[in-house]
Amino acid sequence: MFDRQSNRGKARDEIAICLEDISVRYRVPHERYATLKEHTIRWLQRRVQYDDFWALRDVNVTLRRGEVVGIIGSNGAGKSTLLKVIGRVLRPTRGRVMICGRVAPLLEFGAGFHPELTGRENVFLNGAILGFSHAQMQAKFDQIVDFAELRDFIDAPLRTYSSGMIARLGFAVATDVEPDILIIDEVLSVGDAAFQQKSAERIQGFRATGATILLVSHNLASVEAMCDRAIWLDHGRVVAEGTAATVVHQYRERDKAVEAEHLAESAGPKELGRWGSRQIEIVRVRLLNEQGDEQTIFKTGDTLVLQLDYQAHAPSLSPVFGIAIHRQDGVHITGPNTAFAGLTLAAPKDGTIRYTISRLPLLDGLYHISVAAHNQAGTEMYDYHDRCYSFRVANDDGDVRERYGLITLWGEWRQAHHAKNREGTTRPADA
Repeated sequence: MFDRQSNRGKARDEIAICLEDISVRYRVPHERYATLKEHTIRWLQRRVQYDDFWALRDVNVTLRRGEVVGIIGSNGAGKSTLLKVIGRVLRPTRGRVMICGRVAPLLEFGAGFHPELTGRENVFLNGAILGFSHAQMQAKFDQIVDFAELRDFIDAPLRTYSSGMIARLGFAVATDVEPDILIIDEVLSVGDAAFQQKSAERIQGFRATGATILLVSHNLASVEAMCDRAIWLDHGRVVAEGTAATVVHQYRERDKAVEAEHLAESAGPKELGRWGSRQIEIVRVRLLNEQGDEQTIFKTGDTLVLQLDYQAHAPSLSPVFGIAIHRQDGVHITGPNTAFAGLTLAAPKDGTIRYTISRLPLLDGLYHISVAAHNQAGTEMYDYHDRCYSFRVANDDGDVRERYGLITLWGEWRQAHHAKNREGTTRPADA
């Protein structure tokens, strides 16, 4: 019995944050009012109607001491609201919040700062908000300024700072107070690469000392690299919770599915992007994978099959079919056609033609496909669909490590060692 109570007490001591059935409701006026006077009159007449918007619904989360937890989700999912509840900035409509330890909330750059005060004055103001005396902040002041790299600007008004400078100062103050719980809302994306690296190193330092870190970021790679666990919020509810790699993978797969559905719905010729005599008419275009299933999200190296179904309203014609692939920014990548391939086509009443890319060389990005049918001389266009079909190349699994440019060359790197011969000269020898 004694051991069981001891274990319970130990488990309770290990908990840093515990949220039970947290819900947050915002009341939004049903109508918009042009002036405050109009709103006041309506309110006095009890004619103002409100809509309830639930930013969080029945959220249950437990974080243990020393964990680094990432919160992911689309815009409006409730991530920032959750952090405000944990940071005691916002009281939940329903539920219970238990926080063990000193909390340093860095919810947005400039939070707790006054634009008319100098950087120096804002350091002391922010320290007071976090519960530190003037003497304590005076002892920390130099290291805060040095970390933020703002020694030359510390006595200038904050309104003269750039957003990156404000973020650096805010991060330096919040993280120099040695918190038990550090809350970071997307601020690490502000600032130059060197400061981002320095910030990440400081967070890792807190992690080593056993601090609990809660991080909101749209940079999924950072969440995977820095966090032990991840929580996925969607429309105010917890959709998934687990290891960072697992939850990020689930989130990416959902995003892919949503985009694939959008790309499929938007595919098809638009009248403004289509022209031609229609003597040969392209009636259907499909993007297929190696198994013959329709697909709009591919990886570098996948098989992509473009299938064109057509009708010949003038059966005597012998058309040329072609495609063009453009990157989203308009760069024309390639434009193969049946004539270049030496293929002469007869035109039956109805037909299908396929163009197969057995090993897609394109790197990550969104691409648009145009399809065309024209005469052999290229002087008459039968049917042209201008960039009406889209697909994405996404290499999230890390199999393809190239990141720059348009394509991979499928090249191989090899190292050769130089071996000396009898004459003392060197010659390359395969490693």
